[in-house]
Amino acid sequence: MAEAVEEILTKAVGGDAGAWDLAGEIPLDLLHTLGAQGILCAEVASEWGGLGLTGTENGRMTAHAGSLCSSLRSVMTSQGMAAWTIQRFGDQSQRAAYLPRLTGGEIAAVCFSEPQAGSDLSAISTEITEVIEVTEQGDELVLTGEKVWATAAAYADLLVVIAKFGQSAAAVVVPASAEGVTVTRIPATTGCRAAGHSDVRLDSVRLPRQALLAGSRLPVTMLVTMALTYGRLSVAWGSVGMLRACLASCGEHVQNRQQFGQPLIEHQLVARHLAELYVAEQTATLTCEQASRSWTEKAPSMVADAVLAKYVASGNAARGAATAMQVMASVAARDGHVVARAYRDAKLMEIIEGTSEISQLILARRALEGTL
Repeated sequence: MAEAVEEILTKAVGGDAGAWDLAGEIPLDLLHTLGAQGILCAEVASEWGGLGLTGTENGRMTAHAGSLCSSLRSVMTSQGMAAWTIQRFGDQSQRAAYLPRLTGGEIAAVCFSEPQAGSDLSAISTEITEVIEVTEQGDELVLTGEKVWATAAAYADLLVVIAKFGQSAAAVVVPASAEGVTVTRIPATTGCRAAGHSDVRLDSVRLPRQALLAGSRLPVTMLVTMALTYGRLSVAWGSVGMLRACLASCGEHVQNRQQFGQPLIEHQLVARHLAELYVAEQTATLTCEQASRSWTEKAPSMVADAVLAKYVASGNAARGAATAMQVMASVAARDGHVVARAYRDAKLMEIIEGTSEISQLILARRALEGTL
């Protein structure tokens, strides 16, 4: 199944990733087509129209998408995280209501960050309030606040919003077309330019009680950590894909490019760069495989393993893309080139779903537990 999905992705992207990067947009009909094939959230079970891939299968497929187009992979991360949040925290009726929509072609985005709540998501101010018995269907909810840097929100039909609810936090599913919702695309982002990053304003958005995911009323740090774990794994595997794309491009270049009468690969300093790039890809792959096994098995170390994979893979991708740029020089220094895209995209991977510094703090605490 995973191999078949990879073939579909290869054909879907073709040679267009560079053009999407320059235009800052992926064709919406392509996203709907991939969504309707269940590819954008491939771990969703078949009973909800998904492909039911394991964590490792989904990770390998995500790496392949990342090697082709990090913007498309970012949309897949958003869709997968939204679907996982609904599976994890929704009741049976909510899963039945929302998941077939996400495997049927609709696009979803998850809204975490706010202007004053980035790494410190406990500081979120977006709030859910209750309005008692104002409709024939019963209670309503009112959602008010502002979210920033919501990946794929420019394409989204549904928004999964994390907000304060009384003394805890909760997740609500919001139609992007609902009255009071304003989605504003962020122009000319540094990386993943076609991922549909957007700011989202929520002005007294009225929602039915059913929009509140039943099992999501938790302390904000617990809710966010659980929701982010999927995203961290996806980002990690996407970073592996970028490393593989850089390695492939560099490998071809150093064998074909001649300098001083011999191929570049025969120059020892260039060979060292290629070796370092290979080690970076292999190390990132191994940490991702371990994290995916933990995810599938629901191991106690699942959260920490995902943080480790994201930290290692994103850092390796940022350094590896810089190495690839150094080796390929002016050949890769053009917008749209696979290495130029990786050079910009990989840096964002060290920031999103928890910065490298946040990962270091989490891993330091893990080290003190003596369980690494």
